Amino acid sequence: MAEFTIYIGNKNYSSWSLRAWLMLKQTGEAFQETVIPIARPDTRPQILRHSPSGKVPALAHGKLTLWESLAIGEYLAELFPPARLWPEARDARAVARAVSHEMHAGFLPLRRHFPMNMRSVFDREITPEIQGDIDRITALWHDCRTRFGAGGRFLFGHFTIADAMYAPVVSRFRTFKVPLDGEAEAYAAAVTAWPAYQEWLAAARNEPMIIEQWEF
Repeated sequence: MAEFTIYIGNKNYSSWSLRAWLMLKQTGEAFQETVIPIARPDTRPQILRHSPSGKVPALAHGKLTLWESLAIGEYLAELFPPARLWPEARDARAVARAVSHEMHAGFLPLRRHFPMNMRSVFDREITPEIQGDIDRITALWHDCRTRFGAGGRFLFGHFTIADAMYAPVVSRFRTFKVPLDGEAEAYAAAVTAWPAYQEWLAAARNEPMIIEQWEF
């Protein structure tokens, strides 16, 4: 029996679940997953059985339960140093944490108006407010890759928590056909091609659940 169980929402819609799942996948450890369908009358009671916050994702490891994607990532980084979930160099690691927290707390216009829907493609107006988020995100990607990503396809060279944090943004950009410049497109393509991302995407496309109106 696997030591870890991760409780997640629908793979098509749950961006925070994707982040934590990718972090756990990167450790190489076996784990069980339980999908709790979201946006249903019984969703919150079902989640509260496993997560004290009433939100997913939640990670169970023995008697320990963790919630919040970044907290899960920090815990896994401590447990599995060979997974290199944070960059090795101190300055790169500090920046990786900063950009991860910026994603965690910010970009609300993008997240509200361009919700994650991995199996669909839409035409939607890019307002100045959303464009501001897009510009900041792509500038951030450029800065990280220029300063720390030499020799690799990801923000800090190899796949890290920071890449897991921005993977749902890549999905949103694909869903809403956001035009990207050459470097940002190359990064988005690298995330999209990542085997763990492809595994999640395939499962999302096969889910039967449909939510007509979805935010975040």
